[in-house]
Amino acid sequence: MSLADREWRLIREESWDGPLNMALDEVAARTAAESGLGTVRVYRWEPSTLSLGYHQDPATIDWEFCAREGITVTRRPTGGGAIYHDSWGDISYSVVAPAADLPGDLMDSYEVLCEPLFDAFEGMGVDARFADEKLPAVYGPACYLRELHPAHDVVAGDGRKVSGNAQYRQRDAVVQHGSLTFERTTERHLTCFTDPETTPEAFDDRVTSVFEQSGIDRAAAVEGEDPST
Repeated sequence: MSLADREWRLIREESWDGPLNMALDEVAARTAAESGLGTVRVYRWEPSTLSLGYHQDPATIDWEFCAREGITVTRRPTGGGAIYHDSWGDISYSVVAPAADLPGDLMDSYEVLCEPLFDAFEGMGVDARFADEKLPAVYGPACYLRELHPAHDVVAGDGRKVSGNAQYRQRDAVVQHGSLTFERTTERHLTCFTDPETTPEAFDDRVTSVFEQSGIDRAAAVEGEDPST
C-alpha cells in the first residue's frame, strides 16, 4: 500500500512542552506500527524549548540562561546539535508512517516525506529546495550551524537554511520531524550555548526565515497558505 492510499490523521498546530511533544511522536509511531494509521502533526513549543540531539554534550548548554529565561530543555530521539525552538519563531512538524510503506534507503525516504513540506513552502511563497551541496560547519553544537547536508537540510532561494529535518525508525514505523524557522531569534538562540564560538552575523549568514523570504504572517504560514495570492 502506498502512502497516498493510507489513512492519515492530521493534527493542526497545538502547543505542548518539549517532553510531551516528543512523547506524542512516540505514540504516533506505535499507532502507525500497530494499525497502519499515519499521522501528520504541526506543533508549537510552549514554553520555548531547546531540544538536544541524542548524543548532545550537555556541557555545551548554558543551563543557567535557559532556567532564567524559562526555556525548557529536552532530548530528541534523533541526532544532530541542539535547536532552540522559539514559541513564536519556530514551526515544527512530524510525519509518522509505517516503515513498510517507505523506501529502505534513507535519502529516498527523505524525498518522499519532504514532498508535503515543499508543497507547504510553495504555498507560503518561499522558494525552497534541498541544499545543493555540503557546506562546512560554523558551530557544531548548534544544529542549524552544523554541516549543511543535501539529504535533509532545506534552503531558500538564496542558499540559506530555512528548515532542518531528521528521521528515526521505531516499532516498525518511521518518524520524520522537522523545524521551520518562521522568524529568526538569533541572539536568544546563540545565548542558549555556553560558548557559541560564532557571531550573530555568522548565524544570519547561514540561516534565513519564512518571514524574511515571503513576509507572510505566522497564522497563514502554519496553514501553508499565502493570503496575498
